[in-house]
Amino acid sequence: MKLDSRKVEKGDLFIAVKGSQIDGHAFIENAIEKGASAIVCNNDAFTSEEVTVINVKDSSFALGKIAANFYDNPSAQLKLVGVTGTNGKSTIVSLLNQMFNLLGHKSGLISTIYYDLGGEQMPSTHTTPNAIILNKLLRKMVDNGCEYCFAEVSSHAIHQNRIYGIEFAGGLFSNITLDHLDYHKTFKEYINVKKAFFDNLGNGAFALVNTDDKHGKIMLQNTKAEKHTFGIKSMADFNLRIIENNITGLILNVKGNEVYSRLVGEYNASNLLAVYAVSQLLGIDHLNALEKLSLLKPVKGRFEIVSNKDNTITGIVDYAHSPDALEKILTTIVKVKKKNNRLITLVGCGGDRDRSKRPIMAKIAIVNSDLAILTSDNPRTENPKAILDEMSKGLDLNLGKFLKITDRREAINTAVMMAKSGDIILVAGKGHEDYQDVNGVKHPFDDKTVLKEAFEINAIKF
Repeated sequence: MKLDSRKVEKGDLFIAVKGSQIDGHAFIENAIEKGASAIVCNNDAFTSEEVTVINVKDSSFALGKIAANFYDNPSAQLKLVGVTGTNGKSTIVSLLNQMFNLLGHKSGLISTIYYDLGGEQMPSTHTTPNAIILNKLLRKMVDNGCEYCFAEVSSHAIHQNRIYGIEFAGGLFSNITLDHLDYHKTFKEYINVKKAFFDNLGNGAFALVNTDDKHGKIMLQNTKAEKHTFGIKSMADFNLRIIENNITGLILNVKGNEVYSRLVGEYNASNLLAVYAVSQLLGIDHLNALEKLSLLKPVKGRFEIVSNKDNTITGIVDYAHSPDALEKILTTIVKVKKKNNRLITLVGCGGDRDRSKRPIMAKIAIVNSDLAILTSDNPRTENPKAILDEMSKGLDLNLGKFLKITDRREAINTAVMMAKSGDIILVAGKGHEDYQDVNGVKHPFDDKTVLKEAFEINAIKF
């Protein structure tokens, strides 16, 4: 069973799917030459007397059912919880995976950061992989003894039917903000795609949404699943109160119990509440869940702190790459930093992606920082300098101080050189990524490593 004609071997079933950029139907002949014995394709797209041809209304739906059946429907053999939303997906699923393993329940993870197959980890290729890979991963989890799986569900995956045929025990909505409009075209379409995930949940599942986001209840309108809500600022089924929020962590009150967490910021309090709510909906004892909540470690590339040798300068590496995520983390830092300390922010925007957010991201960084450095993210096939020009286009120079430094390593080093004792440096946009994508080539680049190196190079200054 193959989607890529280049990987077809003798006797394989080739499923031709029309994607956003490539139509698999154009490669049916190639698949047959490679030895495919059967073809699944859209109605009347192809006929042959050489091989078996199965015509279906939509091959992307057929793919989901075929893959699920081929791997003996693994999603029905564990409790799979899907998490969707613009921000917080990786953090929530990673924290859930941590919690349930701490509780003694073997669990799997499908995230942007990595896949955990029940103690066996492998690099992530997509936030939500295609139906064949997804079912293969779930099958491996079941075979490894996993009881649970926590998976990010991207809007692309929903729209492209990658999760069709998958049985979810529950779905969670974190939030939705401006992002991916290069793909979805309008914000309304983006919302409707997210909503489709909840529309398709079964009546034995739960649907849990964040009511602090005004779009949360929209997700529940047509779902057959059992409806639940969580929120910090709004009335909901699950609530908590923030007692303390500083650079070292959070102290929370959950149903009269105080819980300390190493995670920082109001948005992480919301993520922790989501994790707690899921644990309750999956039947975990309240006090046991709270105990494990306090043991959860920050997720790689999410508000990761990298200080210089003498701890006089605080560096923070975070994946924030949308306007909302960037504003939230900057607001958090401004709240917890000392009054006389400066905030220096490095931020870029990815190439070949939503261009409308570029000046918005730049403005957010400049307004909320003492100094903003606009730099390269993953330029992909675009000119990095042109991306920075778009970010700064039309900006009022009175907003605040900012620099444009195309080379990301140079930008990080410049931030460290300009920092004074007590300052905070935020390196935003790439988080856990260990590469920089330039013209289709992924060059080794890790913000955390480069920041550490810059601190060492400039150690004599501090």
